Amino acid sequence: MKIIPAIDILDGKCVRLSKGNYDTSKIYNENPLEVAKQFEAHGIEFLHLVDLDGAKSGTIINHKVLHEIASGTNLTIDFGGGIKTRKDVLIAFENGAAKITGGTMAVKNRPLFEECLEVFGADKIILGADQSNGKIAVSGWLEDSREEAILFIRDYFSKGIRQVISTDISKDGMLEGPNFKWYTEILSEIEGIQLIASGGIATLDDVVRLSEIGCYGTIIGKAIYENRISLKALENYILANTN
Repeated sequence: MKIIPAIDILDGKCVRLSKGNYDTSKIYNENPLEVAKQFEAHGIEFLHLVDLDGAKSGTIINHKVLHEIASGTNLTIDFGGGIKTRKDVLIAFENGAAKITGGTMAVKNRPLFEECLEVFGADKIILGADQSNGKIAVSGWLEDSREEAILFIRDYFSKGIRQVISTDISKDGMLEGPNFKWYTEILSEIEGIQLIASGGIATLDDVVRLSEIGCYGTIIGKAIYENRISLKALENYILANTN
């Protein structure tokens, strides 16, 4: 299973939120590149980079941070937040994103999201399927859609999507463990999906259990920043599970 640390950017700084609430933002480092380099130094190959300013405003804001990390490390970066137009997609790729994650676009501009999937391919487009009470949330989680989460994922899987990042918003940043029931449901309902779990991961045991139920990857944020899971422990996990 892929270990994917998260860096959330607000005002150019590395922060974490609780349940997606911007009022709960806590700054962990004012230099996101420094954080990314720490991840890479511990054998981590992947990074989930979120432009919180972009998610809130509706267009990419922190593309310079993306460029700095992409040019300053060898991390494979999936980038999300504020990607709502064709121009945003191009900005993300031009600044070093290996993949983009589309959530709001996938709900509010289906033709464009499907076009991106066709043009760039399933290896470069990740579906963001973050849910609150079974409904897909959009616009930096500031808005709930009417989309039933499981149907939403299944529909896009039928159209070629393979990788899906799904966060149970009620779990995000709470360090109380992920929603294993939700991820088990997705995996049982949609055979062959590459599911990346996000939200609530608090211990290495959570990581192991997500792997056991069949998750393709897991995004870890606050557990790293609050030293619940050390980078050394993740390095050892990666080494132990590398074939």
